[in-house]
Formats: sequence, C-alpha cells, structure tokens
Amino acid sequence: MCDIKNVIVVQNKIDIVDEVAAKKNYEQIKNFLKGTPYENVPIIPVSAVHNININYLIEAIEKYIPTPQRNPTDMPMMLVARSFDVNKPGTEPAKLKGGILGGSLVRGTLKIGDKIEIRPGRIFEQKNKQVHKSYVTTVTSIVTGSKVVQSVGPGGSIAILTTLDPAIVKADKLTGCVVGHPDKLPPVWDVLKLDVHLLSRVVGSKEANEAVEPLRKAEPLMLNTNSATTVGIIRDLSKGEIICPLKLPICAAVGSRVTISRRVGNRFRLIGYGIIMDYKESE
Repeated sequence: MCDIKNVIVVQNKIDIVDEVAAKKNYEQIKNFLKGTPYENVPIIPVSAVHNININYLIEAIEKYIPTPQRNPTDMPMMLVARSFDVNKPGTEPAKLKGGILGGSLVRGTLKIGDKIEIRPGRIFEQKNKQVHKSYVTTVTSIVTGSKVVQSVGPGGSIAILTTLDPAIVKADKLTGCVVGHPDKLPPVWDVLKLDVHLLSRVVGSKEANEAVEPLRKAEPLMLNTNSATTVGIIRDLSKGEIICPLKLPICAAVGSRVTISRRVGNRFRLIGYGIIMDYKESE
C-alpha cells in the first residue's frame, strides 16, 4: 500500500437509489476496505447535486485531513485543469479578453501583474520530432469563489485571466500544463523513468480481487500526474523500474507521483503508481 494515511471515503449520488441500495453499497465499501489500513476510515454518504451531508463531509475533512502549513514566499505553482476563451463571436478586437486558465495553486502566491510561464505549453512537430515551447504571459485578473482578488494562495479553485491569445487556450488546450514564475518550474519530460509500485489488485475491475499482473515490455500505460494525462509505452523494463517514451510531454518534478493504469477489458484501470526518477536520454 502507499503511505497515504489520512483518508475519507465519499459515497456520492445517494439520491439516485433507494435507501436499501444505498445501505448495500455502503456495506460493499466497508467490505472492500476490510483488511487494509483504511478499514476504519469515515465513509460519508452524500448527494453533491442536492447538497446532502456536505456539512458532514467538510467536518470530516477538517478533523481527519489537517490543513498543511503554507509558505507564501515559495515559488508559485499552479496546475491547469481548464483553459478557455470567454469572448463571444463577433467581439470587437479592442474588447477582446485574453485567455483564461482554471485550476489550483498548490504553493506560493500569484498576484495581478505577475509574469508567468506555462509548461509544456505549445506542442508541435519539428523535423519529424515532437517538441514543446512554453508560453510566457502576464496575469491581468484573478477570480476565486466568484470574487475578483488582487492575489491568491493555495486552497480551492482559481481562474486567472492572461494576455494570451484566446485561440491558444480554447477547448482546454492547455489542460495539464503547469504555471509559475519564468524559469522556476519543474522540467518537462518526453521520456519518464519511474520507480514502480504495483497494487495487489486491479482497482475497479469487474472481477473481484483481480490480481495485478507484472508489467510487460511494449505495453501501453495511461499515466497521470498533477492535472496531466498522457500515454507511455514501456521501452525498458527492469526490476521495479520502467522507462516510457510519452505520447504527450508532461511538466513534473523529480520525485513526483504518477498513477499507472493499464487497459483491462475496454477501459484503463488503476494498477499502481510510480515515482519520477532523474533521467536523461543519451545522445
């Protein structure tokens, strides 16, 4: 098992089943956790759409998952979960607003007027090789909790208005990117070397307790880190380590966790995680 200790299980959508079915599902969750370090963690039945038991969920989060200490002087790092254009068709050029990035700030402070870098940024092909080039832009407005603020720290979702061309950000083109001060962000990886930790059973498999089989050379894997999703093909495989060229590059620090999913049936299922190791392709 991984070293995550503070866990709360949220049983959502209780409004779409009757009481008997909801209780049965609750017991299924209890049985699933039995024998693991999490068998006694709180399970909170909720209906997010109807705001049922959300107060108990917040209470449990405050009790079991302490808010970490934040250092406002840390270099800021924002994970982009959305990017979009708010301009309506036919808007006059003088009234156009720049592209918007939505996501979460995980450390540091961002403020209006900050110059920021976005990695990996633009991904394109050059001389039959995939390359990436980061964007540099300026924060012109910040919104959190439906309020415009001058600066923002970690916690909750934020949206930042930038001077980027709206065409760059439309349709979530920059989802998975990382934002921070120029030249202060983690590296961008086209190839990942991972220290692999497999689970004992496949998460979400239709077959109860389906064991996780060993990884195979040339096997495609879905890899997620921060807000980025990519596909890697196992090129090299040794005991506890794999090297995977990536379909899309990602920006992440050495030591970051990457969830690993493999295709089981017609879906990708979680089978473990990896730790990014320092690695450089030989020339």
